[in-house]
Parts: sequence; structure tokens; C-alpha cells
Amino acid sequence: MKKKPIIPVREPLRNYLRQHRREVKLPLQYEDLDRFSQTAALINHEGEDTLWQTIYYEEHERDFILNGLRKIYALLRMDGDMTALEHLEVARVDYCLFGNTRPFRVRIINRLNDNYDHFYVKKSDANRVYGLELEELLSPESVRYLIDGPTLIEEHIAGIPGDDFFKDKLDDITFNQIRMAKEFVKFNERCFVRLLGDMRAYNYVIDITPDIEGSQFRFRAIDFDQQCYEGKKNFYLPQFFKENNPIILMGIEHIGPQAVRQYQLEERAMIGARIKAGNRRVRDLLKVITEDEISEPEKIRQLRRELNDHHQTSRFARCNTMGDVLQAHLRLALEKDFRQSFG
Repeated sequence: MKKKPIIPVREPLRNYLRQHRREVKLPLQYEDLDRFSQTAALINHEGEDTLWQTIYYEEHERDFILNGLRKIYALLRMDGDMTALEHLEVARVDYCLFGNTRPFRVRIINRLNDNYDHFYVKKSDANRVYGLELEELLSPESVRYLIDGPTLIEEHIAGIPGDDFFKDKLDDITFNQIRMAKEFVKFNERCFVRLLGDMRAYNYVIDITPDIEGSQFRFRAIDFDQQCYEGKKNFYLPQFFKENNPIILMGIEHIGPQAVRQYQLEERAMIGARIKAGNRRVRDLLKVITEDEISEPEKIRQLRRELNDHHQTSRFARCNTMGDVLQAHLRLALEKDFRQSFG
């Protein structure tokens, strides 16, 4: 698949972000981090190349950049309170060459207890921003991010990457396997309803919470570049990516069509409740996205056709933008004739 171009964050979206305190003045920009002088491959505990590079700065750049990163962490995590900065230090900055927005990952350590956290510095992209905002509004999870001009700051979303989870964690008691499959069905439905694409196993994480006689599992997206961009309907359905086959096959083994339908209805009911609870903010965001140019005309036409076929309707024919398609899909999802994503 051709690499997605970066879509600019235009003024109407910026106005929305200012209104909801997502846009702030940052002490440094993405381009400042791009001035590194040396790199070294980052190797994991198993001795494997992670495809990240640890980067180093010249001495005359280092203090400015590291102090700026500490202040960004305070803006992201402590609402700009700088009183804890004396306990924080930047332990490492890593750089990813294969990511669409070429992210930097920053590790922050608290010197009082050696606890660490991460955040990301990326190039701002409208699809990604819409994806993050919809994650906040329509998913069970909140997500912290900030934007300043061409620079996007994102919190680290904790969990086990899906591909690693499928290698090591699927061999569990049947009760937990049923719960895993259930949560994937709900995640699949959530992605389809809100048109978040490219949820291959390495683009989401699984958060595990111990529970009575078993564990709870939460599937969380970590890559939002493909929010309302591609034209293929199946691109918005995680069930169609071969990387997700292990959890698909386990679901086929443990849960039947009636249970699948129940979990899909549960998820759509929760999305509906969130839309109603955040009605003003959702309405404001949809107004902005329906007037924005975040995809290509041919992709819009293709998705209109495929969703009309899937839902056996003609209502998408009237959509002129990807935002129109999203709004029509959300409205349809709240109606009883919404066709389920699993056949």
C-alpha cells in the first residue's frame, strides 16, 4: 500500500482544538528533535533489533532539547505545573524510521523512585488528530495529546502489542480466551463504526487487568493515521487482516454468531451513549470534519459504493467528503438496521 501523505491541520480544526485545550504553545518543535548527530540501533532484551534508533545530540543542543522535553511532559501529564521538573530527567530519545509521521519516543524517569514513562513527538496530521479525538469521544478510554503548529505530542498507551500478545498470551484458560475473543469483536465493531482503519496486530495493544477467576482484556488502538482516509470498506474491519487471524480463529472456536451479535450490539449501545453524553463536542467535531479535505476523491467514491453495498442502502451516495461518510455511518450505527461487520 502506498504511504499515506500527511494531511495538514487546517484552521477550522485548530479552532476546535483551541476551544478544547488541545492546542498549546510548546517549548520546542518536531524540527528541533530532528537535529540529532548520532544514532545507535535499539536492541530489545532478546537481542533483536526493534527498528528504533536511540539518538544523541551535540553538547550545544542537548540542554535546550532535554529541558524542552521535560517541560512538554509537564504540559502533557501535569497540566503545565513545572514544580516537579527537578525530579524528572530524559533517559533516552528514540527515533522510528518506518512510522508515517517519523515519531520520536521520549523516556522520562522520575529520579525519586526510578519509575519511567514515555511520550511521543510526531508531525501533526489531520487524520491522526481526528482519530485521537474520536478515540477520546467514542471509545471507553481517554487519550492525552497536544498540538502546536506542525508538532503533535501523544501520551504512551500502555499494553502488550497485538502481535506479541498473539505469540505468548493466547494459550490461556478457556474463560480468558472467551473474554479475549469478546473484546476483539467489540474492538472490531468500534473501528468499523468510527471508520478507523489499518488495525493490524502491531497497530493496537492489549491491556490486561486481573479479575475474579480470570482477567479482563482491553484492545486499544495506538495508531490513528488511517482515520477516514482509505476507500476500502474492509480496511476498517480488523477481522480482515491476516495478522489478526490467531484471535479470529480463537473466536470462531469459542463464541457463536448469537454471542457475536450480542457483543456488537453492546458496543454500538455504548457508542450511542457516548455520543449522547458528549453531544455538543461530538457535533462540533463532526461539523469540522465534514467540511475538511482529509482524503482523495476516488477513495471517497469507493467507500461510498462499498458502504452502500454493505448496508444495502443509498444514503452514502449523497456524501461529498470523508467527514460526510463518517457522519452518515455513525447515524446508521445508531439505527436498528445497521448491518453487522461480522457476516
